[in-house]
Amino acid sequence: MRAEPMSCLRPTPERAASFASLPYDVFDRRSAAAYVEAHPDSFLAIDRPETAFPPDQDMYAPEVYAKAAELLRARAQDGTLLRDATPCYYVWRLEQGGHAQTGIACACAVDEYLDGTIRRHEGTTAAKEADRIEHIRATGAQTGPIFLCYRDNYAIDVLVRAAAQASPLYDFTDGEGVRQTMWRIARPAAVEALRACFQTVPCAYIADGHHRAASAVHLSLERRRADGRPEGACAKGDERPYDLFLSVLFPASQLRVLPYDRVLFDTAGLTPEDLLRGLDQAGFDLMGEGPSFAVPGARHEFGLFVGGSWHGLRLRDPETLPEGDPVARLDAGILQDRVLGPLLGIDDPRTSERIRFVGGVEGTGRLEELAGAGGAAFSLFPTSVGELMAVSDAGRLMPPKSTWFEPKLRSGLLIRRI
Repeated sequence: MRAEPMSCLRPTPERAASFASLPYDVFDRRSAAAYVEAHPDSFLAIDRPETAFPPDQDMYAPEVYAKAAELLRARAQDGTLLRDATPCYYVWRLEQGGHAQTGIACACAVDEYLDGTIRRHEGTTAAKEADRIEHIRATGAQTGPIFLCYRDNYAIDVLVRAAAQASPLYDFTDGEGVRQTMWRIARPAAVEALRACFQTVPCAYIADGHHRAASAVHLSLERRRADGRPEGACAKGDERPYDLFLSVLFPASQLRVLPYDRVLFDTAGLTPEDLLRGLDQAGFDLMGEGPSFAVPGARHEFGLFVGGSWHGLRLRDPETLPEGDPVARLDAGILQDRVLGPLLGIDDPRTSERIRFVGGVEGTGRLEELAGAGGAAFSLFPTSVGELMAVSDAGRLMPPKSTWFEPKLRSGLLIRRI
């Protein structure tokens, strides 16, 4: 695969901690407005520009995206942002609670997304894509990195360790307790060595950022048409800045995946006893009752909170799951196909207003709170990176909200102009 050095806008070291923010899509509208009110100089004001308008403002109106461009220009002019003129790589380490992962920030090729060298596991929606397309179009920049992973490569690890011996560009702990450290690889020989190492990596996988990736690709194809260029693969020497997108590549073994749990606001008229009987008929064994069953201990085990109590569930017949179908073997798919759809009437979890997805970082107490007395919650064992790769390699898509990667990449530390 290709992983190219890039020239970026980035905050000055003294402003990095206050400027960088969590990704735009971890906030709802109210929480985004509250965060920007408390942190008016943060990048989230640019990433979620509707926060500069009254609550009833159409957040997808042209003037909202124009505000994002205005704020980005202002930060470039007031000294918040500087520009690395020479294309380079950035080594980005995230450390939280004893866990550490170190990736390479670079520019990946739109053509490799299109030909399957960069593989995806999640579907996207047109409305969410359109929002990021308009944001990129207005600002002329890719502002949220796409989180990719690849199968471990020893030579890349050696180069990364060497780069991390230098003085960092940034070293701070963010509001979520994640230590963010970044170094730059700019020496020509080191740049060429890293580029050559990635050419031995056969493919990469989108871990997080499917909508950001799809939006960057859409806009690239749009620009190719406007410039009178073919939409197919770029001819050698004919590549433009919009033919690449901002990415951070991590070795797969370093990633931490948390569960993505489900909360239902009602039980479709079933009593707790009815639901447990239905689960037995659907092929699940009851392991026991009590708070110790809130967190599943293995694949094909589930926690169920209903009627004020936790129950442990285990799939009775995992050996009957089709070996050649990586999607059918996923716990999120098993739960949807055997329980949420047929028992509880959640036929389309993407559109149903009766279900909410809760990242494992929020804990089981949050599941109990949301389910309350009349709902139900299902806790899942985390999907593995190996399962993600198997689904992607098969050209399939996972059920919605199957993976929650933690810690998250901050937005605003690297801004790539196109």
